Amino acid sequence: MNTLEQKRHFDAIIERIERARIRVSEHHIVKIVAASKYVDADAIRDLYSIGQRAFGENKVQDLKTKSDLLEELPLEWHFIGTLQKNKINQLLSIRPHMIHSIDTLELALALQERLSREGQTLRALVQVNSAYEETKSGFMPEEFLERYAQIVHECPNLQLQGIMSIGAHSDNHAIVQKSFETTRSLFEKLPNATTCSMGMSSDFELAVKCGSNLVRLGSILFKQK
Repeated sequence: MNTLEQKRHFDAIIERIERARIRVSEHHIVKIVAASKYVDADAIRDLYSIGQRAFGENKVQDLKTKSDLLEELPLEWHFIGTLQKNKINQLLSIRPHMIHSIDTLELALALQERLSREGQTLRALVQVNSAYEETKSGFMPEEFLERYAQIVHECPNLQLQGIMSIGAHSDNHAIVQKSFETTRSLFEKLPNATTCSMGMSSDFELAVKCGSNLVRLGSILFKQK
């Protein structure tokens, strides 16, 4: 797509988010993080040129490579993948805006140890497996609130912002909706939480209608003609 076509495509996605968000409230604000794991730095630069600022990567090495290539741009980098503990030092050296995927207590404690040692803080979301699927990471809903409170208490250098989940992998609208409603219900019980991150290219409108205020959009944003 040329720049004009890409801008029209981007605006059409924003209009879809607008229609969904107004179903929640006129005051409900939704942020887009562009999941850029399948595209190169030029594609990120193109999307930046039409107004997108927040980008998310699933692999630490890709985040490092792309952030270095695009260091002249004021991009807001998010780490949205599963973090292996042996990649913590490399991730912290990049200083991302936020990590979306604290999925175990062990990971939270390992991050806390390194952050404390380096005198750093890191914004973070805690992941819930609201779909109860074996293929998904995250805490089960029944333990989520207790674990979140434990991380707040034991990991002060992790500045918890809220919750993240991935919608149920199902063609059944009701099952996907239930997974989002479970996430939103937990979010509403979190003290001082500001971010409810749920919704991707295939289900973002439903996620927003269920209360998401941050969507992670990949393939739909970088769609090629």
